[in-house]
Amino acid sequence: MVSVIIVAAGQGVRMGDSIPKQYLLLGDHPILAYCLMAFSLCSAVNKLYLVIPESDMEYCRLKIVRPLKLNLDVQLVSGGPHRQRSVYNGLCKIEEKQGVVVIHDGVRPFVKPDHIHICIQGAMETGACILAVPVADTLKKVNRSGLIDDTIERKGVWQAQTPQAFRYDVITQAHEKARIDGFTASDDALLVERLGNKVKVVAGNRSNLKITTPEDLRIAQAMLAFYSLKGQI
Repeated sequence: MVSVIIVAAGQGVRMGDSIPKQYLLLGDHPILAYCLMAFSLCSAVNKLYLVIPESDMEYCRLKIVRPLKLNLDVQLVSGGPHRQRSVYNGLCKIEEKQGVVVIHDGVRPFVKPDHIHICIQGAMETGACILAVPVADTLKKVNRSGLIDDTIERKGVWQAQTPQAFRYDVITQAHEKARIDGFTASDDALLVERLGNKVKVVAGNRSNLKITTPEDLRIAQAMLAFYSLKGQI
């Protein structure tokens, strides 16, 4: 059993728009719709849990999910005050308490079904697997005064993406421990690492962009135009 949690409960404050970023139009569809379509094209996925703000339930059901006519069961889940709680809310709604759970950001519209499948396979084999890309730029650690404290060796450093896939028991235990400890992480893999578990990394694609700023949206629009020209969308 493979359950997918798509996290789309954020308000998108960095986008500087009155509309939450996951609902902004990218071509003919909201950004979130592309994520739903990508997972519906992955044959390994059994059920999808879409985590959104409680106030957006009717909007998402009627304006996003229904028009797509997906061949996948989608359950809407109320989000929490921050991403980690939203993921936990999704975990609590999963009916099949076994198998693999895949977690994806609702503002990464260009995730590829093949990469989703590879990530799922990795989790089945090792218990935890994420997509990531090697860091290409030189990394600088900068202090509060805007001065460089250190240059970080980029060899072996990867930039984490989503989806991130885990065995249900592993990711549930990781979230429960974080709740007990009052610990908040920037991604789910870190919560699993805190258990002492190893997380497998598989190479993703730099096109798997996370849209968080107006500049990101402009880049995504250019990417969509390119993919459309190539007949890939």
